[in-house]
Amino acid sequence: MSSTSSARSTLNHATLFRIVTILIAIAMGVYHIWAIVFGSSEALLFRGTHVLFAVTLSLLLYPMFARKQSETPGLLDYAVLAVSLAPILYLLLNQKYIDERTPFGIDPMFPADIVMSVIMILVVLEATRRVIGLALPLTAIVFLIYGFWLFRAEPTRVLEQLYMGTEGIFGIPISVSATYVLIFVLFGAFMERTGTGQLFMDFAMSLTGHTAGGPGKVSVVSSSLFGTISGSAVANVMVDGPISIPLMKRSGFPAHFAAGVEATASTGGQIMPPIMGAAAFLLAQNLEVSYGQVVIWAIIPAILYYVACFCAVHFEAKRHGILGVPRSELPKFRVVMAERGHLFLPIIVILVVMYSGFSAPLAALAGTVACFPVAALRKSTRVNCTWENLIEAFYDGAKNALGVAMACACAGIVIGVITQTNLGIVFTQYVTHIAQNTLLLALVLTMVAAIVLGMGMPTTPAYIILTALLIPAVIKLGVIEPAAHMFAFYFAVLSAITPPVALAVFAAAGIAKADLWRSGWAAVKVGAAGFIVPFMFVYEPALLMIHDSWLWIIWRFLLAVMGIMLLAGGLHGFFLGRANLPQRILLVGGGLLLVAPSLWTDAAGFLICGSVLGWQWLERRNVVAAPVKEEWR
Repeated sequence: MSSTSSARSTLNHATLFRIVTILIAIAMGVYHIWAIVFGSSEALLFRGTHVLFAVTLSLLLYPMFARKQSETPGLLDYAVLAVSLAPILYLLLNQKYIDERTPFGIDPMFPADIVMSVIMILVVLEATRRVIGLALPLTAIVFLIYGFWLFRAEPTRVLEQLYMGTEGIFGIPISVSATYVLIFVLFGAFMERTGTGQLFMDFAMSLTGHTAGGPGKVSVVSSSLFGTISGSAVANVMVDGPISIPLMKRSGFPAHFAAGVEATASTGGQIMPPIMGAAAFLLAQNLEVSYGQVVIWAIIPAILYYVACFCAVHFEAKRHGILGVPRSELPKFRVVMAERGHLFLPIIVILVVMYSGFSAPLAALAGTVACFPVAALRKSTRVNCTWENLIEAFYDGAKNALGVAMACACAGIVIGVITQTNLGIVFTQYVTHIAQNTLLLALVLTMVAAIVLGMGMPTTPAYIILTALLIPAVIKLGVIEPAAHMFAFYFAVLSAITPPVALAVFAAAGIAKADLWRSGWAAVKVGAAGFIVPFMFVYEPALLMIHDSWLWIIWRFLLAVMGIMLLAGGLHGFFLGRANLPQRILLVGGGLLLVAPSLWTDAAGFLICGSVLGWQWLERRNVVAAPVKEEWR
């Protein structure tokens, strides 16, 4: 009898916990929608409320000692939550006092201020650890150690910087999370709940499924489409992977290569307009431009990235003789568009509203509001228009935003220390000295730093730290600001597929049941040509559409596409036919020459390209044979 009562009590607790977290998630979404429609309150109040919601849900949904995420919190978690809310409520309830005091030694901190600031820092570190792991909290701790012990900054000044203003935890990163990220993540959740994920998969299969290596190309196309609404590499993998990876394995791709393709294609979602990763909103804030301007800058680099992925899959499939899926087994394009094509409308709504002069958050809200009415237009998707799906969309949106919110709050600790200690200026001078005024070396250093930082933390905090430490050095060497920020952003994104710590690869390898290391190197190989893209737009800003002549922009874009194709052909050993070692070297060399912004390099690249094409055409003319499968490497 006692065991039955215990089970019933546990069930009741789980049910009540589920209801409470859903209500908090809905309140979080509604609060941010209200702020978009009627205007946000004073900065500290708005950002503090955002952190209040994020910390509450983080500590509830990610219990301290839970073996699996579905477990409910224990008494210790509730105790930690009660203590954790105190410093945020202290700020919100004493807003007048905070606003009227003069900081940095003029008005000293009271003992309560000091205690609350210490608790706030510990709360942010712990909540971030629970949601995204140890790497970012450990990075923040290293910076705190530097500030307190190595730089010997006055402790109260550091605490004041981090807690009692808008230059630390409640700084620009958390402002971007509250203003932009939450509503765009909510939009992605609404789109997914109305069946858009299936639309993207069927759309991609109808277009590319029948071609050589078709399932791999389906992964590339569908992941790029889903990336337009998710902005998260891992989320993209978890939606597309369960369908595309088994399909690739059945068609003949090895498990590790299938995982690599999915991880690489999904990672590109963070640089794919119109809805990019959270760091793109920070980029807009840092450069004081509209998010729509960032979207324009990102279009060509995103296309080049996916051209690289698509060519990699095509050439590997050709080299190994992997065919597509029979057309009879694929969805028909007309049927897909007739039944689900209307689900593209919310994305179009966002673009129309944004480029009509309204703010990006308002555009995202318009797209979010349109999701369920648009789904109700057709019988095939009307089944998704339920109150349960609407509630779950709010819940998913709030939950999916937690990683970004806590990462931004924790990154605020790093930025606060850097600002207080002038570490950014010192680091810029150091990098400039090492590079010896050589731009390429400075870019390589930035690339390595971005990849290393991104191995252990999400794109957003990696980009934030690069903004403070390395981007100023690159700009000092002559790179225009948009290109410098896009360079750091791009490589912070690519760290998701770079071993040894590659979160997108981990997710894809788990679905594919493949070896992590082989999957990681396969992902790097698939995306290898894409690693050249940031260097391309640094040396040729026309690829960011920063140029007076549209003809020049189109010309450089076409040359870049050709160069990317040659690079992919050389790296994967196939172009018109199987490429031998000299041909592969020529293809890589020709590709690199075409992406360099010079008439002489263009001419040399065309010459090499023509010679390889002629060479392979003669070989195909002399030896006409079906492709022979070779062992995968």
